[in-house]
Amino acid sequence: MQIFSKVDIGKVRASNQDAANAFIIDDNTAFAVVCDGMGGANGGDVASNTAVNAISDYVKSSYHSGMSNDKISQLLKIAVSSANYEIFNVSKKDEALRGMGTTVVAAIITNDHAIVYHVGDSRAYLINDDIVQITKDHSVVQSLIESGKLTMSEAKDFPEKNVITRALGVESNVIADQSIVPLNPGDALLLCSDGLTNFVDAPSILSVFKQNRIENVADLLVDAANAGGGGDNISVVIVSKERG
Repeated sequence: MQIFSKVDIGKVRASNQDAANAFIIDDNTAFAVVCDGMGGANGGDVASNTAVNAISDYVKSSYHSGMSNDKISQLLKIAVSSANYEIFNVSKKDEALRGMGTTVVAAIITNDHAIVYHVGDSRAYLINDDIVQITKDHSVVQSLIESGKLTMSEAKDFPEKNVITRALGVESNVIADQSIVPLNPGDALLLCSDGLTNFVDAPSILSVFKQNRIENVADLLVDAANAGGGGDNISVVIVSKERG
């Protein structure tokens, strides 16, 4: 497996409230996480970095080779819940950080599956000859689309596009959604914040993957988001499963 990542402030924001991490666990396993923070001048930065560090540390200390998908799912569930509790406690102790939170999309990628947990509107995509969104946004826009009150085309310019309905650290408990996706040789898993997906649509993301060497894709996706306006921080993590 190969890992490529990039985090960029974008062209508009004064600070970067995104955070990301990824690493190879063993010969057959990799880990990746992306968080997009929110809450005041410093709160978003504190929340996203706290989540990334807490989840990464838990995975490093708790994963062992040969774990089943069920065991990996349980590991990620505990890691995300623990990060939520840590952020919530920090915010209670510091008035300046009260109400801070973050999205999260985290994955453990094995030889044949990706196990993904997410909260909020940071996304995971499976990419091969096609692009498939694995996660479903926890957002006002997504709720309105599902209820039939908003079309996909109307959603692009919806004024509350960035309002999420679920976040890590805002309450003492959080519900994260799980996805388990089969992987084949040549597949890639893309984790990203909405700083990418709000400015580069899925077909364009797929085109970048198809037309370029995999080691250049993260940089090119960030460039594309900035070219499209760069209105938010941008995080991209790619885990590529090499062909045998």
